[in-house]
Amino acid sequence: MRGNCFSDRKILKPAAYLWKLRLQKICLLLCAVIWAAAAFSASGKAEKTQFSGQERARADYSDVSNWAYFALDAEKPVDVFMLCPTVDVRNEFNMALDDEKTKASFVGALNMEKGIYEDSVRLFAPFYRQAAMKVYGLDVDEREKHLEIAYRDVSDAFSWYLENVNQGRPMILAGFSQGADMCYRLLKEYFGDRALYSRLVAVYAIGWPCTRELVEQYPFICPAQGETDTGVVISFDCEAPEVTDTFIYPAGQQAYSINPLNWRIDAVCADRTENPGACFTNYSGEIEREEKGLCGCYLDTVRGVLKVTDLDAADYPLEVPGLPEGAWHVYDYMFFYRALQNNVYLRTESYLKQSNYLEALDPAA
Repeated sequence: MRGNCFSDRKILKPAAYLWKLRLQKICLLLCAVIWAAAAFSASGKAEKTQFSGQERARADYSDVSNWAYFALDAEKPVDVFMLCPTVDVRNEFNMALDDEKTKASFVGALNMEKGIYEDSVRLFAPFYRQAAMKVYGLDVDEREKHLEIAYRDVSDAFSWYLENVNQGRPMILAGFSQGADMCYRLLKEYFGDRALYSRLVAVYAIGWPCTRELVEQYPFICPAQGETDTGVVISFDCEAPEVTDTFIYPAGQQAYSINPLNWRIDAVCADRTENPGACFTNYSGEIEREEKGLCGCYLDTVRGVLKVTDLDAADYPLEVPGLPEGAWHVYDYMFFYRALQNNVYLRTESYLKQSNYLEALDPAA
């Protein structure tokens, strides 16, 4: 089923083992983003920033060296445009494109989730001047200036990709955390165009909310309703059942999410036996540990957050001030790695069958 995003429609109501050694660094980096924002909220103080030349130093995306991935798995019929989460923890506001150390972490973070997509798609991932961790401690207006710098690069890369290498192919947008935020920005800027939207398989915007306000303002942004609908946004963020408020999903916010095990948008719980595999990966993309049936989950249909069951919060500590115990943002795709991998395949196949894309390429196929 194709998301009917351009017609008048009723907006639907949203319905123990710690992998310490190699994952801890990623946990701390990503969670520190949340801590920094919470720290600002508590203190009411903001740091004024100087933009100097970083606003002007935009990348040339015709240069393949400005891509972390460029046309990997080129024989696949569908592309994924993939956007990295926050990895820059240096004393700056936006990642420098000549910062090779941070760029190595950038590639590593992408590698950790690449396996969800690579069996089904051709991969593209631009380097971009992502907002650094400290940006999330600024006030809203100052923070947005740096996120806009990041998004300019993302938009430049996407525009160049569309004009030069996509050639009318179907595509997936994929991002985690800050990368998911960038996916929503791409949707807002580009996908109001019917022709381009018709090539959108899905958007995997994990770890950043698809809010009610976003969907109401941009009605062509469609939250997923099931396992195989296309042109839709797949979004969720993980918490223990007792958590009631985080920076990403604050109390009172309403967002659209979907359960990645039973693919429902109501509160029906998916048992841990439905989980085909949690995978904990390293910077090379290798799976260092996999456990089938690690956890189940259900949706909090008020806030639109995913409640994860069968885990002890003490076994997954996130030792960052301001982040409540049981806020499992950094594990979003790891807890449900195989389910997401399977779903990318199913949605891709669903799109290809609906669109007759392969037959159009080769009528004899």
